Amino acid sequence: MRQVVALGLWLSVAILWAGCQTKPPQVKEYDRPLPAGQLALRKITDPNQIPDFAPGWRDLDGLKTALRNSLDYLNKPSSAQYFPYGDINRDLAVKTLGTFLAIADSGARTDEINGLIRSTFDVYESVGCDDKGTVLFTGYYTPIFGGSLERTTQFRYPLYRTPDNLVKGPDGQARGRRGVDGGITPYPPRAVIEDSGMLKGQELVWLDDPFKAYIAHVQGSAKIRLMSGQIITVGYAANNGHEYQSIAKMLIDEGRIPSDRMSLGAMIDYFSKHPNEVDKYVRRNPRFVFFQLGVGTPRGSLNEPVLPWRTIATDKTIFPRACLAYLSTTLPQTTLNDDIAKKPYGGFALDQDTGGAIRAAGRCDIYMGEGDQAGRLAGQTYQEGRLYYLFLKQ
Repeated sequence: MRQVVALGLWLSVAILWAGCQTKPPQVKEYDRPLPAGQLALRKITDPNQIPDFAPGWRDLDGLKTALRNSLDYLNKPSSAQYFPYGDINRDLAVKTLGTFLAIADSGARTDEINGLIRSTFDVYESVGCDDKGTVLFTGYYTPIFGGSLERTTQFRYPLYRTPDNLVKGPDGQARGRRGVDGGITPYPPRAVIEDSGMLKGQELVWLDDPFKAYIAHVQGSAKIRLMSGQIITVGYAANNGHEYQSIAKMLIDEGRIPSDRMSLGAMIDYFSKHPNEVDKYVRRNPRFVFFQLGVGTPRGSLNEPVLPWRTIATDKTIFPRACLAYLSTTLPQTTLNDDIAKKPYGGFALDQDTGGAIRAAGRCDIYMGEGDQAGRLAGQTYQEGRLYYLFLKQ
């Protein structure tokens, strides 16, 4: 997962600031579950409803890398268990990505892409949270923190490995804890895990701040800069099976931070001034994430590298894994003088990750990259838009 990772990543797998920014005047139920038997995607039959894809025909090298990552996943036998998706089988998903990759390699111009897509692909749209296509886009990223592989007086807040008694199903989701008698019971929530010390000896890496450790849980991965200067990656491995609860929403509801000022930075600032409140809020989120050491770029729930702006996290129980999507929304973007401004955005992305807080057809999480700047962008991403998918005409 975001699990980046998801994770996300979460982060997503899931996201720390889900629900944080100022909401539209008419608050929508973005996490509204689909009616039984309904798919998240609906084929567009009216050509006038197909979006303009030209704004997304840029940074093709990054797009081609993401396409190859998805093809790598789909070519693994294990991916077959998640298809068919409606009338979309795995073979069609593979041919779709291969054909789109060939178009990207062909040198097709921006003024040609709309005609090529309309003649080659069927376009589907997420039904969204309201059956009218409304999707809430949020962001996630990979933080970079100082840390240690051993506990010290400075670094004393651990991230943990997956315990041996955690039982996972074939889709990687936690089923529970295996007891000495072989029976399986629900895995304890965060507060019980932390109070009991039941994970002693499973520490993977140590951080210098409890809220940083929590950020890693929500984002699903982190890069850790050791005292030697070496940077290691810790990525999502599993979770305890409990549903994610947003502490950002708790802080807003209890008047700690105004909704129009909520961001990751605002939460970090709040808890730096009120360190005695970290446990109070963090433990109200029962979801607990376990980590593993990785190398290089963090990976998403498909075990493929996540790429900035090219990887999205969705609810993998209702969206097709690894498939090609197109986003149409407004997103914060870096300006020439390094400020951040919200601008209309259209871009192709691959559905390669899962977010712990990303549920239902009305949610989509965009991976923004690594480090503080990516964190600033992710923290300001909270915008409605449309989410499309492309599949080769049958």
